[in-house]
Amino acid sequence: MLRLRTLLSSPSRKRKKNRKTRRKTRATRSDAVPRRRCDDDTVADGLRQPPHQLENVPEEEEGEGGEEEEDGELGFHLKSSGRSNAHGVQPLGNLFLSPSAANSRNAGLGTLQKLTDELLLEILGLLSGTQLGILATVSKSFYIFCNHEPLWRNLVLEALGGDFSYNGSWKSTYVAGCHPSFDVGRVGDLGLEIRDFYSDYIFQSWLCANLEMKPEWLERDNIVRKRGVSVEEFVRSFEEPNKPVLLEGCMDGWLALEKWNRDYLVKTCAGVRFSVGPVEMRLEDYFHYSDQVREERPLYLFDPKFGEKVPVLGSDYEVPVYFREDLFGVLGNERPDYRWIIIGPSGSGSSFHIDPNSTSAWNAVITGSKKWLLFPPDVVPPGVHPSPDGAEVACPVSIIEWFMNFYGATKSWKKKPVECICKTGEVIFVPRGWWHLVINLEESIAITQNYVSSSNLLNVLDFLKKPNASTLVSGTRDRVNLHDKFKNAIDAKFPGKIDQLMLEAEEKAALQKKPSFWDSVTDSKAGAFKFSF
Repeated sequence: MLRLRTLLSSPSRKRKKNRKTRRKTRATRSDAVPRRRCDDDTVADGLRQPPHQLENVPEEEEGEGGEEEEDGELGFHLKSSGRSNAHGVQPLGNLFLSPSAANSRNAGLGTLQKLTDELLLEILGLLSGTQLGILATVSKSFYIFCNHEPLWRNLVLEALGGDFSYNGSWKSTYVAGCHPSFDVGRVGDLGLEIRDFYSDYIFQSWLCANLEMKPEWLERDNIVRKRGVSVEEFVRSFEEPNKPVLLEGCMDGWLALEKWNRDYLVKTCAGVRFSVGPVEMRLEDYFHYSDQVREERPLYLFDPKFGEKVPVLGSDYEVPVYFREDLFGVLGNERPDYRWIIIGPSGSGSSFHIDPNSTSAWNAVITGSKKWLLFPPDVVPPGVHPSPDGAEVACPVSIIEWFMNFYGATKSWKKKPVECICKTGEVIFVPRGWWHLVINLEESIAITQNYVSSSNLLNVLDFLKKPNASTLVSGTRDRVNLHDKFKNAIDAKFPGKIDQLMLEAEEKAALQKKPSFWDSVTDSKAGAFKFSF
C-alpha cells in the first residue's frame, strides 16, 4: 500500500455554503515522495514528464509490531488509482527541513507572493482559460497555480454546463470541449514537478483527493439498529424524542434493489438530464466522469425531480411504513422539494448540514455504502461555524479534510457523534435539526426524502414563520408565504389538528415541570417532610 511517512497538522481551509441549499488542513510532510528537479525559470505548459511514484514503505517500517501510528505520524494511505504527484508541491512544514531554506513559490510570484494561496487562486479564478494557459508559462509558481484543477473545473462548468466528456483532468476536458481543433495531447498531464515549492493549500487539495479513509474513521458504530419494529414503537422511541436510528429490512420488496444498476439506469433514463452540482448532466456522461475523477470534492448527482423526469423510477420503490405520514403533501404541487435520487463515486458526499425547513428525513441505500456522522441540534460539529442567523455555514473545503483535522477531537467529547456505515438495503432516520455528514465509501445510489409528521408539525410551522424565514426556507419559490399556505392547508384538511397538537405539547411541558411525589413532600431547605394537599 502506498504511504505518506509523516503528516503534520495545521489550520484547515474553510468554505461557506448557504444552509438553505439541500446540498446540502495543514502542513503535511511528504518526504516519502521523491522529487525530480526543474531548474528552468520558466516552464512550457505543454511539457510532459512521467509522474513520480510514492515510495512503498515496507511493513517493518510501520512501527513496532507493524502497527499504525496515530494521526500526525503514520497511517495515511493513498488510493491506488489516485494521481501520484502534486507537481512536486510539498507542505509548508517541509520548508523548515530543507537545506535551501527557500520557497520557490515566492520567487516565481514576485510582489504577489504576499497574497495567501487562497486569495491568489480567487483572483486567478477571474481569468479565462486562454489567460491561465499563457500565465502558466511565466514562471514555475504560476505554472503550479494556473494548473490548479478547481480553476479548470469552474471554467468547464461555466462554459460547457453539463455537456462535457471528462478527459482525465479538468484542464484537458476544457481544451477538448472549448478548443476541439487543439491537440489535447499537447496539454500537460500534470506530471511536471517543481523543486522547493511549498504550499499547504495546494498540497492538501491534492492529498484530500487521493487519501483513503483511515480504518479508525470507520470503526465507531454506535447507532441504534432496529428490524421489524412497529410504527408505534418507532414514533415513541425515535421520532418523538428526535433520535436517529438505522432500520433494517424495511426496503424488502423494492424493485430498485434488483434493477438499479448502471445499465438499467442509463437505458431507462436515456437523454434525461439530472442535477449535478450547478449543472445538469446525462447519466452516461456523469458515470464517465465519476469513473475517472480524483478530486477532493467530486461532483454529486442530487436530483429533486427524478420522479417527474422518469416516473418509472418513482414506482421502483415505496416509502417505508414509518414515514408515510407526510403532511407537506397537503400542498400538492406547491410543496417544497422533498425527495432526491443521489448518485456519487467513492469520496463524494455531503459536508455537515441540517436538513431544510426543520424537516426530518430518511435515506435508503440501494447500492454501495455510506459513512454517517450525526450531531444533535445543540452540538455544533468541530470545524463547523454557522452564521448567527443560520443562513450560512463555514466548514472545511472537503469531507476528507474534516476527518483529517477534526474527527480525532470527537473521541474525547462527552457528547460523541452518532456514527454508522449504512449499507445496501438499510435505511437511516435523520431527525430534525441534527447536523450530519455523509461520505460514500464506494460508488453508491440512494433515495432520500424529507417529511413532516404529526410529531414534527409544530416545529416546522415555527421554523417557517421565523423573521428571516425568507432566507432560511428552501425548495420552493414562495418562501415568504409558505407558512400561511401550509397552515391553512392543514386546517382545511385536518380541522383542529394544530390546536390538538399544541394542547398536547402544553400538557407534556407541564408534566415535565410538575414536581415528583418526593419533591412535593420534601422540603429541601429544611431537610424535613412537608404535606401538600
